[in-house]
Amino acid sequence: MNYLSYVNPLQGTDSVYTFSNGNTLPLVSRPWGTASWSPQSHEDGAGWFYHLSHRRFQGLRLTHQPSPWIMDYGHLVLMPQSGPIYLDADSRASSYRSDEMVVQPHYFRIRLPRYEASLELVPGMRSARLKFTFDRKEDCRVIVSPFEGESSISIDSANRRVTGFTRAHHGEVHENFAMYFVMDFDCGLQEEQSGTFNGDFTAREQLAGAGERVGAFAGLAVPASGIVNVRLGTSFISHEQALWNMQQELGDLSFAQLQEQAAQDWEQRLSTIKVESENKDEMSTFYTCLYRTCLFPRTWHEYSPAGEQVHFSAYDGNVHKGPMYMDIGFWDIYRTSLPLYSLLFPSLLGEMTEAWVHIYKESGWMPKWISPAERSAMPGTLIDAAIADAYVKGIQGFDVQAAYEGLRKHATLASSDGKHGRKGLAAYMEYGYLPDNLFHESVSNALDYYYGDFCIAQMAKGLGKEEDYRFFMERAANYNKLFDADEGFMKGRNEQGQWQEHFDPLQWGNPFCEGGAWQCSWSVPHDIAGLARLMGGNDAFAKKLDELMTMPPLFKTGTYGTEIHEMSEMAAIDFGQFAISNQPSFHIPYIYTVIGKPSRTQYWVRKAMKELFSSRPDGLPGDEDNGSLSSWYIWGALGMYPFCPGTPEYVMGSPLFRKVTIQLENGKELVIEAVNNGAENVYWDKLSVNGEPWHKLSINHDQLAAGAELQFHMVDAPSGSVTLSNSLPYSMKNEAAYELK
Repeated sequence: MNYLSYVNPLQGTDSVYTFSNGNTLPLVSRPWGTASWSPQSHEDGAGWFYHLSHRRFQGLRLTHQPSPWIMDYGHLVLMPQSGPIYLDADSRASSYRSDEMVVQPHYFRIRLPRYEASLELVPGMRSARLKFTFDRKEDCRVIVSPFEGESSISIDSANRRVTGFTRAHHGEVHENFAMYFVMDFDCGLQEEQSGTFNGDFTAREQLAGAGERVGAFAGLAVPASGIVNVRLGTSFISHEQALWNMQQELGDLSFAQLQEQAAQDWEQRLSTIKVESENKDEMSTFYTCLYRTCLFPRTWHEYSPAGEQVHFSAYDGNVHKGPMYMDIGFWDIYRTSLPLYSLLFPSLLGEMTEAWVHIYKESGWMPKWISPAERSAMPGTLIDAAIADAYVKGIQGFDVQAAYEGLRKHATLASSDGKHGRKGLAAYMEYGYLPDNLFHESVSNALDYYYGDFCIAQMAKGLGKEEDYRFFMERAANYNKLFDADEGFMKGRNEQGQWQEHFDPLQWGNPFCEGGAWQCSWSVPHDIAGLARLMGGNDAFAKKLDELMTMPPLFKTGTYGTEIHEMSEMAAIDFGQFAISNQPSFHIPYIYTVIGKPSRTQYWVRKAMKELFSSRPDGLPGDEDNGSLSSWYIWGALGMYPFCPGTPEYVMGSPLFRKVTIQLENGKELVIEAVNNGAENVYWDKLSVNGEPWHKLSINHDQLAAGAELQFHMVDAPSGSVTLSNSLPYSMKNEAAYELK
């Protein structure tokens, strides 16, 4: 089956700074590819450099951008041109017909009427093949345009080659950082029609140059066929490595052969999950989301001529052996996409985890948001959850002892630069929380620290470190210090223990991150039973959840002082205060199941999937964030959710398709069947696992990873069955006295 045909890379691209329908790029790339490609329509848009409404093509961009908020690095633009020379983005742009632009994960094509030319590309991992077709064969060229920062470029007509590097970036890099590239042409390069330019975009006759934003235009001796083929290689290590990457990945493969290879690469990943459904729109949404889940984190290691994995370290500037993966924030992806990898791609997850241990060894600190070096964005140190989840699920291939050492370090030792580790750690250890008068986003950070401590405790338990286990479990229980029973919400408090004044649960901002008390008070995934007790018991807890999901989507801008896009996105839908556009809300509808009221989870998750997701350019209800939102949809479609990464279980939801077959890496199959499924039958009243009745509301990772058959019997009304307390998913409150077992 051709699963690739269901994928629409334009999903989520109908986004702007003030409103996100995904904030995605239409990336042409291999799965987790190092070099990705996207059309560019608006260079001045910074991170928002493509929008389908612009109807202008400024060039095809080699991009490493993980998010418009993080922006790009090691980037440049390629543009075919004929006739007079135009070099800057606006003046060189060409219109195009939307039906003449093809964007697929493995192939790109566009027709440029201004230049009577077309551009095609198929991607390799760190390379690409391009094909330029010129109807007008005189005065033809390819423009290579880098961005702000030092660059170097050279046109070698004798060898039909263009080589160079760029140090362009918008974040943290080592001073040695560069993205090297080499381009080989199958036609002659005409020296008299070639030259270089820099930031003023004035053409110069020199065939080589270096300095601020130096680019080049290579004149082409176009053959009678009008077709010019280009092989391109990239590297973060050296020009020689870029050439080696090009030769190893592209070899003698023709354009068509490489296109087929890229298609098969995607088919292999997409066919890991085989969905059976007559609903083509849902199939398209599902496989488009799966495509997005397989784009990040970006592969950053390369292969030496001896076949060894090697990578340039963005931290110490040296080349090291071993794998490396970049361009992700752990606050975003620990919740959904990494747990999905633990089921679908466990060996890959082990390699990724080893890469992040390498970062600890190279920098002295575990990463938080890396692109390519530490960006120190978002609250907490949620690599705690990422690594603990891999560990408790038995993922192999990483240095567990070094991983634990790195996690323990940032949980017990403050960094001197304020960029790495946990901000305000000394105060957190002294008070059991972060005083809101001293620390920005104090509640959100502290809640993430409590959960991070819980995750570290799970590794300590498995490693037999009893003292550490008790220490971190005790700290993980301190979330109750921030719960105000009178208000019924988490709140900030100062050094004297006084609650924040003028509290309003509709107000966003400090002490919360990208939300308010309604969104952030539930961020205790490790102890929902304990949180429910603080709120007056399960019934009162459920009533408050009902209020959250059904009240008007009102908000106050609070300390933000302006309406940020997450506020706008919540207000645009009728899901109350459930701000699915942002990660802290992801688990909220599944809380119902954790407290024994699964039918409400089933209702709200299916409603969100139906109304808020599609494969269209406006098809995502907020920032996609490196696969995290797409993975939320995939988990919903599978009928389960990794509610508390760091514990090896999944809570039950409502499967979307009549049958799903997951081909596990060990050769076994996980089959999820929904009998009598349909648009109205979103509830289930019976569940069996491997043919036996199943009464729990969660299932263990090992049971799924060993191969299993889950059968849900779907009905059109909530089940009236009573859930026993011993059938509920994990909560820390139920782990007796934090003792090793």
